[in-house]
Amino acid sequence: MDITTAQSDVRRAFASGFAGQLVSALIWAASAACSTWHSHKLGIQVLVIAGFFIFPLTQLALKTMGRPGTLPKGHPMNALAMQVAFILPLSLPLVAAATLFRHSWFYPAFMLALGTHYLPFIFLYGMWQFGILAAGLISVAMLIAHLHVPFALGAWICAAMLMLMSCTGWIVSQREARSHVLPR
Repeated sequence: MDITTAQSDVRRAFASGFAGQLVSALIWAASAACSTWHSHKLGIQVLVIAGFFIFPLTQLALKTMGRPGTLPKGHPMNALAMQVAFILPLSLPLVAAATLFRHSWFYPAFMLALGTHYLPFIFLYGMWQFGILAAGLISVAMLIAHLHVPFALGAWICAAMLMLMSCTGWIVSQREARSHVLPR
């Protein structure tokens, strides 16, 4: 199997990232809302706890859409997909350390870790759009960390960026389904 075919399989199985980005955007928005209108502590708890349910919720959404939500056993992208899945959870101690150092760095640190998590998605999905998402998250995180802004601003921006990527994934997925032509 060549790389282009393997990437096409990933896009088909995971709807070009549509469902995962949608679930993530909704969780970030819920966290932002809690931080804005209730407490920073609740916002942090919502993102960290609900974040562990992103994969199962994404699987549920994909199954509802009639997508497999997994790659076949032995698929060449399975190992990379598994490695990518562990990047963000294993980065949480660094997010915690940044937050303990400066409470206002919680969302920027999380966005930085999330942006880094999305870098391998460029190859995994064969979609350059994940590079734009990663660069955007990392850049905004660095900017927000150095400015005096409302605590939840990063979460609101991240939710919007993830929602935009979800729409992009939907468009790519639908275009491929209609044309059966792989994007370049």
